Amino acid sequence: MASKRNGTIYTGVTSNLAQRAFSHREGLLPGFTRRYGCKTLVYYEFYEDMPSAIAREKQLKGGSRKDKITLIERLNPTWRDLYEELA
Repeated sequence: MASKRNGTIYTGVTSNLAQRAFSHREGLLPGFTRRYGCKTLVYYEFYEDMPSAIAREKQLKGGSRKDKITLIERLNPTWRDLYEELA
């Protein structure tokens, strides 16, 4: 999730991406995304199981901001909201 292009980036893991993205978009969850306005789904990956997803989340969180921006822009160069793809 991002606040805007090249803005604040949030990385998380969930078993229900559509529901979680909706909650962030609507500001229903207190915490980081609501505080920093991260409402746009700009990148996502699917995994077969939660341990793999959590391992990838830790890898992304441990990476640099530059690496995250490169990853987003490789697959979503305009930082468009990908939420509608989930519906």
